[in-house]
Amino acid sequence: MIFRLFLFLLGFGISVAGGISTIAYLNLLATGHGYIEYFLFISKRIECYLLPLGVFTIWGSIYLPGNKD
Repeated sequence: MIFRLFLFLLGFGISVAGGISTIAYLNLLATGHGYIEYFLFISKRIECYLLPLGVFTIWGSIYLPGNKD
């Protein structure tokens, strides 16, 4: 139980960090770059991969079966 809560909170923190980075890079659209250039740019940034990693960790902590203790 406590391990699942830890995974949930860890995933939440990781996804917040990745989401903030992804949203911060939306300023590229205001400077005249297109959507394709934006997606190509964030696909090369390591910190933007934290958002799906965190969401997957949250999903895993909720839905994967665990001990029945």
